[in-house]
Amino acid sequence: MQANFDFQAWTAARLLTVEQALERWVPAQAPAGLGDAMRYAVLDGGKRLRPLLVLAAREAVAQSVPDAALDEAALRAACAVELIHAYSLVHDDMPCMDNDVLRRGKPTVHVKFGEAAALLAGDALQALAFELLTPDDTSIPVAVQLRLCQRLARASGHAGMAGGQAIDLASVGVALNEAQLRQMHRLKTGALLEGSVLLGADCALQPAAAWPALQTYAQALGIAFQVVDDVLDVVSDAATLGKTVGKDAANDKPTFVSIMGLERSRAYAQELLAQALQALDQSGLTRTAALRALAHMVVNRNN
Repeated sequence: MQANFDFQAWTAARLLTVEQALERWVPAQAPAGLGDAMRYAVLDGGKRLRPLLVLAAREAVAQSVPDAALDEAALRAACAVELIHAYSLVHDDMPCMDNDVLRRGKPTVHVKFGEAAALLAGDALQALAFELLTPDDTSIPVAVQLRLCQRLARASGHAGMAGGQAIDLASVGVALNEAQLRQMHRLKTGALLEGSVLLGADCALQPAAAWPALQTYAQALGIAFQVVDDVLDVVSDAATLGKTVGKDAANDKPTFVSIMGLERSRAYAQELLAQALQALDQSGLTRTAALRALAHMVVNRNN
Protein backbone atom coordinates (compact mmCIF):
# COMPACT_ATOMS: atom_id res chain seq x y z
CA MET A 1 0.00 0.00 0.00
CA GLN A 2 1.06 3.62 -0.57
CA ALA A 3 0.97 5.50 2.70
CA ASN A 4 -0.11 9.15 2.78
CA PHE A 5 -1.16 9.16 -0.86
CA ASP A 6 -2.32 12.64 -1.92
CA PHE A 7 -4.88 11.98 -4.63
CA GLN A 8 -5.63 15.66 -5.20
CA ALA A 9 -1.96 16.47 -5.83
CA TRP A 10 -1.54 13.33 -7.97
CA THR A 11 -4.56 14.25 -10.09
CA ALA A 12 -3.54 17.88 -10.52
CA ALA A 13 -0.07 16.92 -11.74
CA ARG A 14 -1.31 14.31 -14.23
CA LEU A 15 -4.10 16.52 -15.53
CA LEU A 16 -1.61 19.30 -16.20
CA THR A 17 0.64 16.91 -18.11
CA VAL A 18 -2.27 15.57 -20.17
CA GLU A 19 -3.67 19.04 -20.94
CA GLN A 20 -0.29 20.30 -22.07
CA ALA A 21 0.18 17.26 -24.30
CA LEU A 22 -3.28 17.61 -25.85
CA GLU A 23 -2.69 21.30 -26.42
CA ARG A 24 0.53 20.40 -28.21
CA TRP A 25 -0.75 17.45 -30.24
CA VAL A 26 -4.24 18.52 -31.37
CA PRO A 27 -3.47 20.78 -34.35
CA ALA A 28 -4.87 24.27 -34.72
CA GLN A 29 -3.70 24.48 -38.33
CA ALA A 30 -5.91 21.76 -39.85
CA PRO A 31 -7.57 23.01 -43.08
CA ALA A 32 -10.72 25.10 -43.36
CA GLY A 33 -11.34 25.51 -39.64
CA LEU A 34 -11.18 21.78 -38.92
CA GLY A 35 -8.53 22.35 -36.26
CA ASP A 36 -10.81 24.77 -34.43
CA ALA A 37 -13.58 22.16 -34.26
CA MET A 38 -11.15 19.44 -33.15
CA ARG A 39 -9.71 21.56 -30.38
CA TYR A 40 -13.16 22.74 -29.27
CA ALA A 41 -14.16 19.09 -28.87
CA VAL A 42 -11.13 18.13 -26.80
CA LEU A 43 -9.55 21.01 -24.91
CA ASP A 44 -10.65 22.67 -21.68
CA GLY A 45 -13.36 20.26 -20.64
CA GLY A 46 -14.19 16.87 -19.24
CA LYS A 47 -13.07 14.83 -16.25
CA ARG A 48 -10.19 13.18 -18.16
CA LEU A 49 -11.05 9.96 -16.35
CA ARG A 50 -9.70 7.73 -19.12
CA PRO A 51 -6.27 9.37 -19.30
CA LEU A 52 -6.02 9.24 -15.52
CA LEU A 53 -6.81 5.52 -15.58
CA VAL A 54 -4.08 4.94 -18.17
CA LEU A 55 -1.49 6.78 -16.11
CA ALA A 56 -2.57 5.17 -12.83
CA ALA A 57 -2.33 1.69 -14.33
CA ARG A 58 1.07 2.46 -15.85
CA GLU A 59 2.33 3.53 -12.44
CA ALA A 60 0.85 0.41 -10.84
CA VAL A 61 2.78 -1.94 -13.13
CA ALA A 62 5.96 0.15 -13.46
CA GLN A 63 9.15 -1.36 -12.18
CA SER A 64 11.36 0.45 -9.70
CA VAL A 65 13.81 1.45 -12.47
CA PRO A 66 12.45 4.48 -14.37
CA ASP A 67 11.75 3.98 -18.07
CA ALA A 68 11.22 7.23 -19.95
CA ALA A 69 10.14 5.47 -23.16
CA LEU A 70 7.34 3.57 -21.44
CA ASP A 71 6.25 6.69 -19.56
CA GLU A 72 6.07 8.48 -22.92
CA ALA A 73 4.06 5.58 -24.34
CA ALA A 74 1.62 5.86 -21.43
CA LEU A 75 1.20 9.60 -21.95
CA ARG A 76 0.55 9.07 -25.65
CA ALA A 77 -1.94 6.31 -24.81
CA ALA A 78 -3.64 8.57 -22.27
CA CYS A 79 -4.10 11.30 -24.87
CA ALA A 80 -5.11 8.82 -27.58
CA VAL A 81 -7.92 7.34 -25.51
CA GLU A 82 -9.17 10.83 -24.70
CA LEU A 83 -9.24 11.65 -28.41
CA ILE A 84 -11.30 8.53 -29.06
CA HIS A 85 -13.65 9.48 -26.24
CA ALA A 86 -13.98 13.03 -27.60
CA TYR A 87 -14.68 11.85 -31.13
CA SER A 88 -17.37 9.48 -29.83
CA LEU A 89 -19.08 12.32 -27.99
CA VAL A 90 -19.00 14.55 -31.06
CA HIS A 91 -20.68 11.87 -33.16
CA ASP A 92 -23.08 10.71 -30.44
CA ASP A 93 -24.36 14.26 -29.95
CA MET A 94 -25.26 14.70 -33.62
CA PRO A 95 -28.91 14.78 -34.78
CA CYS A 96 -28.61 11.37 -36.43
CA MET A 97 -27.90 9.81 -33.02
CA ASP A 98 -28.66 11.44 -29.66
CA ASN A 99 -29.34 14.96 -31.01
CA ASP A 100 -27.87 16.76 -27.98
CA VAL A 101 -27.19 20.48 -27.85
CA LEU A 102 -25.18 20.70 -24.61
CA ARG A 103 -21.92 18.99 -23.68
CA ARG A 104 -19.52 19.92 -20.86
CA GLY A 105 -21.56 23.04 -20.21
CA LYS A 106 -21.23 24.45 -23.73
CA PRO A 107 -22.89 23.97 -27.13
CA THR A 108 -22.10 20.65 -28.78
CA VAL A 109 -19.72 20.65 -31.73
CA HIS A 110 -22.39 20.31 -34.41
CA VAL A 111 -24.31 23.24 -32.88
CA LYS A 112 -21.16 25.39 -32.82
CA PHE A 113 -19.62 24.41 -36.17
CA GLY A 114 -22.33 22.62 -38.16
CA GLU A 115 -22.99 18.95 -38.77
CA ALA A 116 -20.49 18.41 -41.58
CA ALA A 117 -17.65 19.99 -39.62
CA ALA A 118 -18.57 17.95 -36.54
CA LEU A 119 -18.53 14.72 -38.52
CA LEU A 120 -15.11 15.53 -39.96
CA ALA A 121 -13.74 16.65 -36.59
CA GLY A 122 -14.72 13.31 -35.08
CA ASP A 123 -13.13 11.44 -37.97
CA ALA A 124 -9.92 13.44 -37.63
CA LEU A 125 -9.72 12.94 -33.85
CA GLN A 126 -10.07 9.18 -34.28
CA ALA A 127 -7.26 9.11 -36.83
CA LEU A 128 -5.05 11.34 -34.68
CA ALA A 129 -5.41 8.94 -31.75
CA PHE A 130 -3.62 6.19 -33.64
CA GLU A 131 -1.05 8.63 -35.01
CA LEU A 132 -0.10 9.47 -31.43
CA LEU A 133 0.48 5.80 -30.65
CA THR A 134 2.96 5.41 -33.51
CA PRO A 135 5.50 8.25 -33.29
CA ASP A 136 8.06 8.71 -36.04
CA ASP A 137 11.05 8.16 -33.78
CA THR A 138 12.11 4.80 -32.34
CA SER A 139 11.93 5.73 -28.66
CA ILE A 140 8.88 3.54 -27.95
CA PRO A 141 9.42 -0.18 -28.63
CA VAL A 142 7.52 -1.37 -31.68
CA ALA A 143 5.99 -4.23 -29.69
CA VAL A 144 4.51 -1.71 -27.25
CA GLN A 145 3.14 0.41 -30.10
CA LEU A 146 1.49 -2.68 -31.57
CA ARG A 147 -0.12 -3.66 -28.25
CA LEU A 148 -1.45 -0.15 -27.75
CA CYS A 149 -2.93 0.13 -31.25
CA GLN A 150 -4.60 -3.26 -30.99
CA ARG A 151 -6.00 -2.49 -27.55
CA LEU A 152 -7.45 0.88 -28.52
CA ALA A 153 -8.90 -0.40 -31.79
CA ARG A 154 -10.68 -3.28 -30.07
CA ALA A 155 -11.99 -1.08 -27.27
CA SER A 156 -13.41 1.50 -29.66
CA GLY A 157 -14.60 -0.64 -32.58
CA HIS A 158 -17.42 -3.06 -33.32
CA ALA A 159 -16.55 -5.30 -30.36
CA GLY A 160 -16.43 -2.31 -28.01
CA MET A 161 -17.71 1.24 -27.93
CA ALA A 162 -19.16 1.42 -31.46
CA GLY A 163 -20.91 -1.92 -31.04
CA GLY A 164 -22.41 -0.78 -27.76
CA GLN A 165 -23.68 2.42 -29.35
CA ALA A 166 -25.30 0.37 -32.11
CA ILE A 167 -27.11 -1.70 -29.50
CA ASP A 168 -28.14 1.48 -27.69
CA LEU A 169 -29.67 2.99 -30.83
CA ALA A 170 -31.49 -0.25 -31.57
CA SER A 171 -32.86 -0.44 -28.01
CA VAL A 172 -35.07 2.64 -28.00
CA GLY A 173 -38.48 1.51 -26.82
CA VAL A 174 -37.24 -2.07 -26.31
CA ALA A 175 -37.79 -3.76 -22.94
CA LEU A 176 -34.23 -4.92 -22.17
CA ASN A 177 -33.65 -7.04 -19.08
CA GLU A 178 -30.86 -6.31 -16.62
CA ALA A 179 -28.37 -8.70 -18.25
CA GLN A 180 -28.97 -7.21 -21.70
CA LEU A 181 -28.57 -3.67 -20.38
CA ARG A 182 -25.34 -4.64 -18.61
CA GLN A 183 -23.96 -6.15 -21.81
CA MET A 184 -24.83 -3.04 -23.80
CA HIS A 185 -22.97 -0.79 -21.38
CA ARG A 186 -20.08 -3.23 -21.01
CA LEU A 187 -19.44 -2.35 -24.65
CA LYS A 188 -20.69 1.23 -25.03
CA THR A 189 -19.14 2.70 -21.87
CA GLY A 190 -17.16 -0.05 -20.20
CA ALA A 191 -14.96 -1.14 -23.11
CA LEU A 192 -13.12 2.18 -23.36
CA LEU A 193 -12.72 2.45 -19.58
CA GLU A 194 -11.44 -1.13 -19.46
CA GLY A 195 -9.20 -0.37 -22.41
CA SER A 196 -7.80 2.65 -20.59
CA VAL A 197 -6.65 0.56 -17.63
CA LEU A 198 -5.19 -2.13 -19.87
CA LEU A 199 -3.45 0.45 -22.08
CA GLY A 200 -1.59 1.57 -18.99
CA ALA A 201 -0.77 -2.03 -18.12
CA ASP A 202 0.50 -2.55 -21.67
CA CYS A 203 3.17 0.11 -21.05
CA ALA A 204 5.42 -2.36 -19.30
CA LEU A 205 8.56 -4.27 -20.28
CA GLN A 206 6.47 -7.43 -20.12
CA PRO A 207 2.68 -7.75 -20.11
CA ALA A 208 1.54 -7.33 -16.53
CA ALA A 209 1.12 -10.53 -14.52
CA ALA A 210 -1.68 -8.65 -12.76
CA TRP A 211 -3.55 -8.21 -16.05
CA PRO A 212 -6.58 -10.41 -15.08
CA ALA A 213 -7.07 -8.53 -11.82
CA LEU A 214 -6.77 -5.18 -13.57
CA GLN A 215 -9.33 -6.32 -16.13
CA THR A 216 -11.75 -7.32 -13.38
CA TYR A 217 -11.22 -3.95 -11.71
CA ALA A 218 -11.82 -2.11 -14.97
CA GLN A 219 -14.93 -4.08 -15.92
CA ALA A 220 -16.56 -3.38 -12.56
CA LEU A 221 -15.60 0.28 -12.84
CA GLY A 222 -17.01 0.54 -16.36
CA ILE A 223 -20.46 -0.68 -15.34
CA ALA A 224 -20.36 1.41 -12.15
CA PHE A 225 -19.68 4.54 -14.21
CA GLN A 226 -22.83 3.98 -16.27
CA VAL A 227 -24.97 3.11 -13.26
CA VAL A 228 -23.96 6.38 -11.61
CA ASP A 229 -24.57 8.24 -14.87
CA ASP A 230 -28.10 6.85 -14.97
CA VAL A 231 -28.69 7.85 -11.35
CA LEU A 232 -27.40 11.39 -11.95
CA ASP A 233 -29.60 11.71 -15.03
CA VAL A 234 -32.55 11.35 -12.67
CA VAL A 235 -31.45 13.27 -9.58
CA SER A 236 -29.17 16.01 -10.93
CA ASP A 237 -29.61 19.04 -13.20
CA ALA A 238 -28.06 20.33 -16.41
CA ALA A 239 -26.02 23.02 -14.65
CA THR A 240 -24.32 20.44 -12.45
CA LEU A 241 -23.83 17.79 -15.12
CA GLY A 242 -22.94 20.15 -17.95
CA LYS A 243 -25.23 18.24 -20.32
CA THR A 244 -28.91 17.70 -20.94
CA VAL A 245 -30.64 15.59 -18.28
CA GLY A 246 -33.61 13.29 -18.58
CA LYS A 247 -33.11 12.55 -22.28
CA ASP A 248 -32.98 8.78 -21.84
CA ALA A 249 -36.39 8.73 -20.18
CA ALA A 250 -37.78 11.18 -22.72
CA ASN A 251 -36.49 9.00 -25.58
CA ASP A 252 -37.76 5.78 -23.97
CA LYS A 253 -34.24 4.35 -23.59
CA PRO A 254 -33.64 1.64 -20.98
CA THR A 255 -31.43 2.61 -18.03
CA PHE A 256 -30.33 0.95 -14.82
CA VAL A 257 -32.73 3.20 -12.91
CA SER A 258 -35.66 2.34 -15.17
CA ILE A 259 -35.00 -1.38 -14.71
CA MET A 260 -33.66 -1.61 -11.14
CA GLY A 261 -35.09 1.48 -9.50
CA LEU A 262 -33.18 4.42 -8.01
CA GLU A 263 -32.17 3.00 -4.63
CA ARG A 264 -31.22 -0.41 -5.99
CA SER A 265 -29.09 1.31 -8.66
CA ARG A 266 -27.28 3.31 -5.99
CA ALA A 267 -26.62 0.16 -4.00
CA TYR A 268 -25.45 -1.66 -7.12
CA ALA A 269 -22.88 1.07 -7.79
CA GLN A 270 -21.44 0.53 -4.31
CA GLU A 271 -21.34 -3.23 -4.89
CA LEU A 272 -19.39 -2.68 -8.09
CA LEU A 273 -16.99 -0.39 -6.24
CA ALA A 274 -16.34 -3.16 -3.72
CA GLN A 275 -15.68 -5.61 -6.56
CA ALA A 276 -13.18 -3.23 -8.15
CA LEU A 277 -11.31 -2.67 -4.91
CA GLN A 278 -11.25 -6.40 -4.16
CA ALA A 279 -9.68 -7.04 -7.56
CA LEU A 280 -6.90 -4.60 -6.72
CA ASP A 281 -6.39 -6.39 -3.40
CA GLN A 282 -5.89 -9.63 -5.32
CA SER A 283 -3.62 -8.15 -8.01
CA GLY A 284 -0.37 -8.43 -6.09
CA LEU A 285 0.43 -4.83 -7.05
CA THR A 286 1.57 -2.41 -4.36
CA ARG A 287 1.15 0.94 -6.15
CA THR A 288 -2.62 0.95 -6.59
CA ALA A 289 -3.58 3.99 -4.51
CA ALA A 290 -4.43 6.08 -7.58
CA LEU A 291 -6.57 3.31 -9.10
CA ARG A 292 -8.41 2.95 -5.78
CA ALA A 293 -9.02 6.66 -5.49
CA LEU A 294 -10.26 6.86 -9.09
CA ALA A 295 -12.77 4.08 -8.37
CA HIS A 296 -14.11 5.98 -5.39
CA MET A 297 -14.29 9.15 -7.50
CA VAL A 298 -16.30 7.43 -10.23
CA VAL A 299 -18.89 5.96 -7.88
CA ASN A 300 -19.24 8.87 -5.48
CA ARG A 301 -19.19 11.75 -7.99
CA ASN A 302 -21.98 14.28 -8.48
CA ASN A 303 -21.36 15.06 -12.17
